[in-house]
Amino acid sequence: MTKGPFFKKILMFSLPLMLTGLLQMVYNTADIVVVGRFAGSQALAAVGATSSLIHLILNVFLGMAMGSGVMSARYIGAEDDKRLEKCVHTALLLGLISGVAVGIFGFCMAEKLLILMDSPADVLPLSKKYLQIYFLGAPASLVYNFGAAIVRSTGDTKRPLYILSATGLVNIALNLVLVIVFRLNVAGVAIATIVSQYISAVCIIIRLMKIEGACRLHFNKLRINVREMKKILLIGIPAGVQNSLFSFSNVIIQSNINTFGATAISGVTAGSNVEGIIYTCTNAVSQTTMTFSSQNMGARKYENLGKIYMRCLLIATLIGGSMCLFGVIFRNQVIGIFSTDPAVIEIGAARLAMVLPFHIFCSLMDVGGGQLRGMGKSFEPMIITLLGSCGIRLLWVFVFFPKNHTLPYLYWAYPISWTITFFVLFIAYFIIKRNILKKENML
Repeated sequence: MTKGPFFKKILMFSLPLMLTGLLQMVYNTADIVVVGRFAGSQALAAVGATSSLIHLILNVFLGMAMGSGVMSARYIGAEDDKRLEKCVHTALLLGLISGVAVGIFGFCMAEKLLILMDSPADVLPLSKKYLQIYFLGAPASLVYNFGAAIVRSTGDTKRPLYILSATGLVNIALNLVLVIVFRLNVAGVAIATIVSQYISAVCIIIRLMKIEGACRLHFNKLRINVREMKKILLIGIPAGVQNSLFSFSNVIIQSNINTFGATAISGVTAGSNVEGIIYTCTNAVSQTTMTFSSQNMGARKYENLGKIYMRCLLIATLIGGSMCLFGVIFRNQVIGIFSTDPAVIEIGAARLAMVLPFHIFCSLMDVGGGQLRGMGKSFEPMIITLLGSCGIRLLWVFVFFPKNHTLPYLYWAYPISWTITFFVLFIAYFIIKRNILKKENML
């Protein structure tokens, strides 16, 4: 990762990450499709009403997983095996502890949180059931994500792909059996999800036990090293807070969407899942930016940072732009995958027609944040996202949206916040890089 040319290397590293992310997204998307097709619009709305809340709670800890990947890559670039070993074992134990804490909190607070989001009374019981079962899988989810971040930091993006290929198929099969055959409704898709998550966690642990070098997992070495934990948290907490603030603004928007009723929730849920597929693909480029930049920072090859960033922006533009164009052209057919209800299809397709032409700025914004985190700067993108993305969305919802209480007007919160935040992050990269070079007496 520290030697060019970078375009092909970045693309080859990103592609398995994209497929991995898509397979991981299959967990929730399969839930949406199965309940929408076989359990009705109310069940679809019940699952859809939980998505923003799940992301809000989990993202802080997924940011910590990101921090473990950044620090592992840094030590690999610096060839510091001693610190790498401590980092790996600290990260995995931290992931397990975090998962248990999240699971207990999510299970106990499910109903209260859904009520705070103004979830419609007719879908609240189903949403609560789905959410409580889902959070029983939080320990497995976080152990997998911490472990996968470490595996990817070594340059191996294929093993996580193989794992999720298998568990994704398990998830889909269980969804169909539990919903269609046993008629378990939202409980069935939630059970299928957590079973798949636990299988993924076991598989990534097995991989770490077999990996060569200082990244190998030894259960007798699992302990929290305070120094390494601080470094992981220094990168991970701002990244997690950034993602959670992002999700918090989405929760506020979702709360306003909930006021339009179950049909609107279903349509928006379907549209959001299409956008999520695009985001997942381009987020792989963001993770690539972060890993490549982190290894080059560890090797002190600062001249490569700009090459990596610009090539990642180009790849994200090509991939995201192509997918957005496809989504706009075939929006009715795409939404039709999630539901056969004409009203749901109309609402979902209208959202795609409005939001997707601007979605490329979401992708570029994400790459910008990944680049800064890879350079060891996690606080700056958090603040920029807080003010640029979350602040603008909240301003739109509370100041402008009440003047025109319609779904299309509410959607404008997304493209405006994406565009402004991307350009601020783009400028911040050049300022931060210059400061790094000055500190190293290279300017």
